[in-house]
Amino acid sequence: MPIRWRLTLFIALAIGAILLVLGLTLYFLLRGALLSGVEDTVRNRAITAAGEVQSGEELDVRDDELTLDGVFIVVRDEQGRVLAQTVDLKNGGEDPVWKRALESGGPEGGAAELSPEGSDYVYAVPVDPAEGPARVVEAGKSYEQAQETLEVFGTVLAAGVGAAILLSIGGAYLLARAALRPVEAVTSAAGEMGEDDLSKRLPVANPGDEVGRLTTTINGLLSRLEAAFARREEALERQRRFAADASHELRTPLTAISGHARMLDEWALEEDPERARRSVGAIRQEAGRMRDLVESLLVLTRGDEGAGLEIGRHDLAAIAEEAAQAAAAGGKVSVEYVRPEREVAATFDRGRVLQVASILLDNAVRYTPEGGSVAVRVREEGDLAVLEIADTGAGIPEDQLPLIFERFHRADPSRADGGAGLGLSIARQIAESHGGEIRVWSKPDQGSTFTLLLPKRPLPRA
Repeated sequence: MPIRWRLTLFIALAIGAILLVLGLTLYFLLRGALLSGVEDTVRNRAITAAGEVQSGEELDVRDDELTLDGVFIVVRDEQGRVLAQTVDLKNGGEDPVWKRALESGGPEGGAAELSPEGSDYVYAVPVDPAEGPARVVEAGKSYEQAQETLEVFGTVLAAGVGAAILLSIGGAYLLARAALRPVEAVTSAAGEMGEDDLSKRLPVANPGDEVGRLTTTINGLLSRLEAAFARREEALERQRRFAADASHELRTPLTAISGHARMLDEWALEEDPERARRSVGAIRQEAGRMRDLVESLLVLTRGDEGAGLEIGRHDLAAIAEEAAQAAAAGGKVSVEYVRPEREVAATFDRGRVLQVASILLDNAVRYTPEGGSVAVRVREEGDLAVLEIADTGAGIPEDQLPLIFERFHRADPSRADGGAGLGLSIARQIAESHGGEIRVWSKPDQGSTFTLLLPKRPLPRA
C-alpha cells in the first residue's frame, strides 16, 4: 500500500477513534444528566407532597407546583389502595416501590410503569398523618421525554461523527498528498538523473522540514560524489597520460639498446671491434638511463600510495649545504651557498628533503649556461623553514610555468640532457607529503627562483 494511503488510513482511524470516544462520552454524560434530572425532580416533589400529607393538610392533586414538568402524585393507604392521584394509573396502579417503602419505613425509588407514557421513575415516601388513612406518597415521572432527547442527540451525534470521519479521510488524503509532494518531486528528479550527469540537484521545497533537510543532505552527497567522480576521471586521465609518457620514455632507450645489440650480433663484434666497444658503451648508457627512469617512476608510485616518512628534527641549512657542495662538484657553474646565522630546524624526512634540494639544484645547474651562478639560501618565515635556489639561467616562459611540475614535462626539450622530466614532479610530491609546497618565480633571460617551504611544527601522525 502506498505511503499516502497508509498515512490517510492512519490519520482517519486516529481522528475516527477520537471522535467516537468523544461522542460516546458526550452521549453518556447527557444521558446521565437527563436521567439524574428526572430522578431529582421526582424526589423533590415526593418529599414536598409527603410533607403536606404528614402535616394533615389535604393534598391538592391539581396543584401545578407539584405536577409541573409532567410529574404525577399518588397517595396510597397501607393496603396500596389509591386515595388520590393526578393521573389515571396504568394496570390498576400496581408497583413494588410503595411496598418497599412501607416495609423499610424509609423512602424508596425505582423504575415502574404507572403512567400511560410508559417507563417511569417512582419515588415513594412513607407517611403517618395524625388523621386519615394515607400511608405512602409517591411521585413519578416518565423517562420518555429524556429518551426522546437522547435519541435525537444520538442520531445527530452519529451523523456528525460519520460526516467528520468522511471529512477527516478527505482532509488526511489531501494533507498526505501535500506532505509527500516534495518527495514525489525528489523521486522524479532522481529518476531523471543518469550516471553520467551528476551535476543535477534535487529540488528543495522547504529547507526547514524533514524532507528538505533530507534532500539537502542528498544534494551534498551528490556534490561529493560528483567531485569524487571528477577526481577519479582526472586520476585515470593522469594515469593514462603517465603510462603513455612512461612508455614513450622507455621506448627510446629500448630502441637504442635493441639496435646496438642487433648490430653487435650481426657484424660489429667480428668486423669492427671499435664500433662494438662504442655500442657496448651506448647500451650501458641507455640501460643507466632506463634504470634512472624506473627508479623515478618507483619514487612517484610510492608517493602516490602514501609511503611512510621517517620524520625527525633536522637542520634544513645543513641539508642545503650538503646538496650545494654536491652540485658545485661539477664545476660548470658557480654554486654559492649563503649560510644562515643560526640553525633552521624543522620536522621532516631528511633523505626526502635532501632529494628535493638535489633535484632543484640539479635543474638550476643544468639550465644555467656555463659561467652563470646559482645561489642557495635558507631562512625562517614565521612557522616555515624556507630553502631558496636562484639561478641566472635562461628562465622559463610564463605559459610554461603552470606545467613544469607535470610528469614528463620539459620546458625546453632540446636542452633536457636526457632527463625524463620527473624531477620537479617528485620534488613537489615530497614537499606536499610534508605539508609544504614549492613556489617558482621565473622570467626569460633573467633566471628562475625555486622556493621550498616546509612547516617547522611536527606533522600529525596517520
